Amino acid sequence: MKKVLLIMSLIVSGSAVHAQRTMSPELLWKVERLSVKGLDKTGSTIFLEVKTPNIQENDFDSKFYKLPVDGGDLVEIHKDELKAKDKNVSPDGNYVLYHEEVAIENIKGSDVYKELEKSDVYIYSDLDIRHWDTWQDGKYNHVFYKKVGAEDEDGTDLMPNEPHHTPQRPFGGDEDYIWSPDSKDIYYVSKKLKGKAYATSTNTDIYKYNLETKSTINITENNKGYDTHPAFSSQAALAWLQMKTDGYEADKNDIVVLHNGIKQNLTERWDGTVNSFLWSKDGNEIYFTAPVDGTVQLFKVNYPGKKRIAPVVEQLSEGQFDVTSIIAQKDHSLLVTRTDMNHAAEIFSFNLKSSNFKALTNINQELYNGIDLPKVEKRYVTTTDGKQMLVWVILPPNFDATKKYPTLLYAQGGPQSALSQFYSYRWNFQLMASQGYIVVAPNRRGMPGHGVEWNEAISKDWGGQVMDDYLSAIDDVAKEPYVDKDRLGAVGASYGGYSVFYLAGIHNKRFKTFISHDGVFDTRTMYGTTEELFFVNHDFGGPYWDKDNMTAQKVYNEFNPITNVSKWDTPMLIIQGGKDYRVPIEQSLSAYQAAQLLGIKSKLLYFPEENHWVLKPQNALVWQNEFFKWLKETL
Repeated sequence: MKKVLLIMSLIVSGSAVHAQRTMSPELLWKVERLSVKGLDKTGSTIFLEVKTPNIQENDFDSKFYKLPVDGGDLVEIHKDELKAKDKNVSPDGNYVLYHEEVAIENIKGSDVYKELEKSDVYIYSDLDIRHWDTWQDGKYNHVFYKKVGAEDEDGTDLMPNEPHHTPQRPFGGDEDYIWSPDSKDIYYVSKKLKGKAYATSTNTDIYKYNLETKSTINITENNKGYDTHPAFSSQAALAWLQMKTDGYEADKNDIVVLHNGIKQNLTERWDGTVNSFLWSKDGNEIYFTAPVDGTVQLFKVNYPGKKRIAPVVEQLSEGQFDVTSIIAQKDHSLLVTRTDMNHAAEIFSFNLKSSNFKALTNINQELYNGIDLPKVEKRYVTTTDGKQMLVWVILPPNFDATKKYPTLLYAQGGPQSALSQFYSYRWNFQLMASQGYIVVAPNRRGMPGHGVEWNEAISKDWGGQVMDDYLSAIDDVAKEPYVDKDRLGAVGASYGGYSVFYLAGIHNKRFKTFISHDGVFDTRTMYGTTEELFFVNHDFGGPYWDKDNMTAQKVYNEFNPITNVSKWDTPMLIIQGGKDYRVPIEQSLSAYQAAQLLGIKSKLLYFPEENHWVLKPQNALVWQNEFFKWLKETL
């Protein structure tokens, strides 16, 4: 009888556990990842790829599908059946664009010394020696064109012998080159600078290459910041994204249009920054995405052309989600992808008349239906300078306000990147909350989506008002009876990792544990080793050796985490990627060595083959398990 009762008890218990299952690291790495490959020539079918992590193979498996744009069933197809319209084929169908690496410079020892072919050495005499996770080896991305069907023939290089990249490294793709509507010209993006100039500038331009004359014209020569993402309207007007300030990678991003010799900035007077855009089919409007109030939403702006009317920006969508891309326009709808903190990307149709969304895919619905989801709340906190700051508060599944929960302050990286309704496979708030933690995620100074002034306020002030913003957020939420004030932690990566290192010296025993991933520990050595010097020149104010530059000296002294390292007294997990050249390895190694020598409980998690991110499935699972193991031990 006892045995029967025991079995029944286990069955009931097991059913309860199944019914209340929550997100785990292992389950997160079963979430399927959707990406759109394009539409067919008629615009009636979407082609997409769905990647599933393969833990055993430490890679991803891919399946391909087609989907009617009006909705319907996903139909699996073979990769060879992808019939998406190829933007790289000229409108007249005669030529095709493509890109490949070209060896331009002799940098490897085996290139300089032909007889020493087994030598393993790089020889440099200028900067731009490495970028993101790759050392400069003398090869450059170049764009070519050739006749359609001439697969065995060599293409024509748009930049022969030029040591410049198109597509741009490290993240550029074929969005960096397009055809003109008449097929006579190719437009491409390139930063045609070299050495120190390349490392210290963001002056990326859009170039026009003529097939007949093989001549090239810089059409954005007068703008000294970023010029990217060129796209033609149906009326042959050229639009692109533009930042004005050289060296400022997080400057306000505007939509600029050039047509019939007239150039117009459509979003210049709007207090926001553009993520991405799409021309309307009639060419009279541009739809775009932009961060706003802790989310990313759809907007539109009219294109006046020669009419004497001012462009007007209008927000189209509103809700607790991010519109992550605009795929296409179909009649009176936009096809988009959308995420929120509890759901990975899916395809939606947005009705421009009713402003309603309709889900076209639900590839992870079964997985999400099987778990209890956290609750995401929007809160506003008054900062020390009297501003209203949005703070996301993510509560554990089946939250009980009568209980007390350990709570994590999340410090966003960037520093000027939006803390919106994104879905991450590493810094996943759904996962953190599902392990029993409340997550406090403030839209502190430096975040886009709250006006240009708020976005710019963090530059040269890394350890200033933003630190008060962090503490205002955690102190405000900690007043709630369900927050265990004796079990507070702070976690973050990149600038968020810097924030953790800095808070560790000023927190006055608020926090019981810290986790820093690829964080800046010493602003001086950061200046000396990071690859994109334009970033530290702008955000730090210049080099550390300029003693007369009081703005920069404040960053290298008062706002330098090493200044207060003697005050560290709290356990710290430090994580670092070996191929991270944005925030290089000496940052985390120095912090870990300091913590160890100070006698602080500390652990170093080192990923030799990962960059600023953690991309391999097995490494990611180790990351997640170590993250929560540390919190369990110290919080």
